[in-house]
Amino acid sequence: MRETIMVKSMTGFGRCEISEGDRKMTVEMKSVNHRYLDINIKMPKKLNFFESAVRNLLKSYIQRGKVDVFITYEDLSEASVSLRYNRALAAEYLRYLNQMTEEFGLENDVKAAALSRYPEVLVMEEAKDDEEELWKLLEQALKEACSQFVETRITEGEHLKQDLLAKLDEMLEHVSYIEERSPVIIREYRRKLEGKVQELLADVQIEESRLAAEVTLFADKICVDEELVRLRSHMEHTKATLSEKDSVGRKLDFIAQEMNREANTILSKANDLEVSNRAIELKTGIEKVREQIQNIE
Repeated sequence: MRETIMVKSMTGFGRCEISEGDRKMTVEMKSVNHRYLDINIKMPKKLNFFESAVRNLLKSYIQRGKVDVFITYEDLSEASVSLRYNRALAAEYLRYLNQMTEEFGLENDVKAAALSRYPEVLVMEEAKDDEEELWKLLEQALKEACSQFVETRITEGEHLKQDLLAKLDEMLEHVSYIEERSPVIIREYRRKLEGKVQELLADVQIEESRLAAEVTLFADKICVDEELVRLRSHMEHTKATLSEKDSVGRKLDFIAQEMNREANTILSKANDLEVSNRAIELKTGIEKVREQIQNIE
């Protein structure tokens, strides 16, 4: 199993079939995304004794996801089944049959072959397996299926990681644009304000301080500097988290919620068409990121 790639998808598949003499153990597992770890195991009754051990082994490979595990076991050896003769029950059947013959004057035509077909006279029984040997076979099949399962999760996780990094880079471009655009908006507002004042008041001279105060008030109203700093920080944090070793899905989901909050604030303060469009693009990008994050372990 690869150790260098950290991000794992919650979608995975693994299968292993092991034959040992006349015995065959098959383990198949698949998973989809889930908020927590939910393991559903289907296996033969004779293996139910190992359910707790199976769950513990699976938990050492998987942290999150809805996982379905299917286990089948076949034993084709002659020793796997035996025939048990219930002599006492056969004698009981025969005693009652003889009693019926005497009481009702019937012909007693019971033969051994007929008596053997009576319920529970001859019973097929499965021979008991060596539990230690059976667990060794099951454990080996589980470990190999889990290794394959984790490999598919890592492969899918790497694709998710690259896609997320590309989306984050695209979103950072929008952040940079808004950062560069904000001072321009204030300058444009000042020019428009001066133009309107001159148009309305003609030759009347307005104090520079009053004009500056109005521009400052407008600048405070549309200022998103703090939001942009936090948003950029969250995006860089997301990139760094994608290279962490542990299960990062929940952490990434929390960061994405914070990014969405900052983007909402930026959009609500936007007083410029270009900034509004970029803020909408940011929100769209964040939603796509959140959807992808839902599938990360």
